[in-house]
Order: sequence, then structure tokens, then C-alpha cells
Amino acid sequence: MTKTYDAIVLGVGGFGSAALFHLARRGVNVLGIERFGIAHDRGSSHGETRIIRKAYFEHPDYVPLLHRAYELWRELEALSGKQLYWETGLVLSGPPRGETIIGALEAAGRHGVRVDAMTLADARERFPLFAFAEDDAVVLEPEAGYLKVEDCVATHIEQAQRQGASLLTNQTVRSWSVAGSRVRVVTDKGTIEAPHLVIAAGAWSGAMLGRIGVSLSVLRKPLFWHDVSTPDWRETSAFYFERPHGAFYGFPSVDGQTIKLAEHSGGVPVDDPLTVDRGRHDVDLAPVHRFITESLRHVSPQPRRHAVCMYTMSPDAHFLIDRHPEYPQVVFGAGFSGHGFKFTSVVGEVLADLTIEGQTSRPVGFLGLERFGTRNAGSN
Repeated sequence: MTKTYDAIVLGVGGFGSAALFHLARRGVNVLGIERFGIAHDRGSSHGETRIIRKAYFEHPDYVPLLHRAYELWRELEALSGKQLYWETGLVLSGPPRGETIIGALEAAGRHGVRVDAMTLADARERFPLFAFAEDDAVVLEPEAGYLKVEDCVATHIEQAQRQGASLLTNQTVRSWSVAGSRVRVVTDKGTIEAPHLVIAAGAWSGAMLGRIGVSLSVLRKPLFWHDVSTPDWRETSAFYFERPHGAFYGFPSVDGQTIKLAEHSGGVPVDDPLTVDRGRHDVDLAPVHRFITESLRHVSPQPRRHAVCMYTMSPDAHFLIDRHPEYPQVVFGAGFSGHGFKFTSVVGEVLADLTIEGQTSRPVGFLGLERFGTRNAGSN
């Protein structure tokens, strides 16, 4: 017998878990389907921490969404009684005319985000664990920090279930199709139907979405945890450095023994997310090793451990949030291009808006399909 719901969410990682929560809290009889377990390590929403910031150098149009994301993270913390966000500040460093510094200052100025431009002498005195280059510009965003990524996913799901959401884990979606006003989803264990479908499948989005007129690619991204030799790493800020050989980010020490580091730039293409190489290789570590040697103090250049996640890239490295170009009852969030997790709270709200109302008041028009010349099924 085919089970029916008001809406189905495919994938309950970062974005799907938030969509599940926002749909459930509005009284929608919603089902989430997950190929793996809750807050798993097979996709893009794992690895302990993610930076959250508002002076968004990627594009200033993201900032209004970030204001709302911060509000929703605080609401989720209040609802659950769990701390998910740590305000540590964020140090941005790089060439004075580089995209990081220029973009952050532009976004901050346009939207009234507090950032503190620092002299090199002041930066070196305040942040002695960072070895700034002589030609670096340094900006501090004091209200930035990090989110505990697995806790965020698990909490969205927990609160969704408290609001009545249903969940199927360890089930693989074989296909979905639209017949009239209903969407049929076939998994390896059964068939489910609903009037609405939300696709938030991460690295599997390209295969799940089918023909949307935009190609998505997947990159392999190693994460590293390195030993530190001073407790001062507990008290410093998160950081993002633009360097001639790449862009790198990291966090204060959560456990007092290690810090997490990764290269944001680069990445090896992934043919099949199921078989992504999860090993550690010298070629992965070499850029991070150089970054540690040149830019950090009291950090071991050899990692204690590592993990591998994936970036799902859109052609312009900006998000894709829209309705399917053929089926207006299907909405999706995809192509978050390695800078999306901080937005999951607000993107979940947007996906719920699009599902229930067919539109949203949040300013996501610049993230739609139309920028690639593809009109969604609801366009006039």
C-alpha cells in the first residue's frame, strides 16, 4: 500500500533537515527520507564546525538572508535548549585589493554589518597565533563565529519530529515522478506519494533533479585536525586567509588539543559521491602544510586526523534555490558550493515557503534558475 503525505523531503542533511523542521512547524504532514543515518559523515554536513558570518565577501545580496539565518539559529537554540552557535569573531586576512577584504568591506558597508579594519601592528598584537604577511590587510568581524554542524542537523530533525514530522532513514530513493497533482517517490523499500516534493540531496542533487538546465559538479574536500601546543588556541577567533596559493580557513580549538583546518579553494572532481576517496594523501596535505608553516604558530604541520566532505558546485558558485522548471510542485535547494551551511536555517524556511505558498518574501531571486536562462515552472 502506498503511503501518502502532504510533502516529502529528499535528503535531511543541513538543508533538508531545516526544510523538514519548517514544514512540520507549520502543520504540514511531512516525511523526510535519508539515504544514510542522522547527521552522517557521507555528504557535506559533517566535520564538527562551520563558520557563520555576515560580511559576506561572496556577494552582498546574501547579507539579508544571513540576518534572518542568525535569528532562526537563535530561535532553534531557544526551542531546543541547546547551544548551536559560538560567537568567536572571525579574522579575515589577505591582499588589500583581494576579493576577501574588498568583498567583506563592501557587504558590511552596504548592510550595516560591524567590521573592524585593523592595522597590521594591532592585528599582530591582538592575534599573536597568526603570522600575518607584511602586505596583508586584516579585518575582524566580531559577531561571526561557528556552528556545531552535526548538532544543528540533529536538532532540526529532533524538533521537526516533535512537531509531527515522519522520518525514514537508510532508504535509497530510486526515482521520483509527477502524475497530475501528485509526486510519487520510489525507494528501495517502498513507494510514497505527496502533492509536494522538496529535493535537498546535496552531492546527489544533480542526479535527483534531472533536467533543470544547469549542471552541478562535485568536489572532494579534505578536512584536517592538527595538534596545538598552547591553550591560547581555545580563545582565539575563527579565521579565513586568502593566500597566493589558495584560501584557507580554521577554527579555535574546541577540545583544547587540536584545531580544524581546511583549504576552501581547489578540490578534485568527484564522479560518484558514493565512492569518493576518503583517504588522506600527501597532495591533500601539502597546501595546508604550507599555510600552517607560513601563517600559524604553535600548530603541528602533521594532522592527527582527517575527514572528507564534498562541495556541490553550481556554475557560478552561488546557490540554486527555486522550483523545478517542469514541475511547480517540486522545489529544491542545491549547488551550495562550499559556503552554504550557515544559511541552512533560512533556506529551510524558504523551501517551506515555496512548498506551501509557491513564493517567499525572502530575497532569494538572485539565486534562482533564471540567471542561467532557465525559467521555473511557475514563471509567467
